[in-house]
Formats: sequence, structure tokens, C-alpha cells
Amino acid sequence: MGQPGELVSGSPRATDALGAALAGWLEPGDVVLLRGEVGAGKTTLVRAVARALGVEGPVTSPTFTLAQRYAARIPVLHIDAYRLGGADDEELGLLLDGGADGVTFVEWPEALAAGLPATAVTVDLEHLGGRRRLVRFTCGDPHRAASLGRLLDDLRARHIDDEPEPGPDPR
Repeated sequence: MGQPGELVSGSPRATDALGAALAGWLEPGDVVLLRGEVGAGKTTLVRAVARALGVEGPVTSPTFTLAQRYAARIPVLHIDAYRLGGADDEELGLLLDGGADGVTFVEWPEALAAGLPATAVTVDLEHLGGRRRLVRFTCGDPHRAASLGRLLDDLRARHIDDEPEPGPDPR
């Protein structure tokens, strides 16, 4: 798997900028696997991408509904696979088919690994304390990995991974 890189998101503003940049890079049919503990920012990142693609209504975790589909310039399918039993789950095939014309985000993809495309982009989110998150990207497609690496380089050059803004955490 290609290693495009990582960056640090130090604030919600930085995560929004990351999501907007990803929205410009993602293409219909892309699958993005989101890994990280509860509260690491998986849904926050999906929300940022969805907003950048034009979703105006609420973007929430599909923990209880299994999946949410959002109409946008590129439709967004957001799946929470935590409750699925494995890659043979019939639901997985139905869900992934529902995102063929858009971008599919899969939270908790570990149990479904055998049924997910090898070309998927994997995003690992890790708490660094406070509002800071380490966001690490890998990609199964070497050409897409190279372009994603360039995107991350550009974001770092624009200081997207700067330290968080001073002041108390508003949350």
C-alpha cells in the first residue's frame, strides 16, 4: 500500500480545510476507510468532505442506521460497519453498490477488510491530546497515492497542520 503521508489537524478549522482539499481530490467510485478510536474524528472528517461537496443538512454518524447517503455534487455514502459481521455480509454488497456514483466512507472497516477494494484510501486518525489529531493516509492505487501525497504536501506547505489556535477548547 502506498504511503502518501500524514499531517496533524490542530483544530476544527484545520479539519475543515483537510476535508475541503480531499473533496477536490476524491472521485466517484472512491472508497475511504476510516480507522480510529471513538471520538478520533472520523465523522468530523466525513462531515468536512460532505460540506465541501455541497451537503447542507446535518451529517451525522450512521452508527444506528448503518448508512447515510447524502446528495451532493458527488454523492456521499457514509457507512458505519461496526455492527456488520464480516465481509460476507450481504448488507455490505448492497451498501457499496449504493455508493458507486459517489464517494463511500466506511468507519470501522476492519471486519470487512476482505470485501473492500484493494484500491481504497485508508485514513487513520489518532488523538494527540486536546483537539489535535494525527491523520495518516495510505492508498492501494500507486498513482492515486502519488497525487494524494502531493495534496498533503500542499496542505502542509499552507500550514494546515499548524499548532491549534490559542484559547480554551470551545467544546
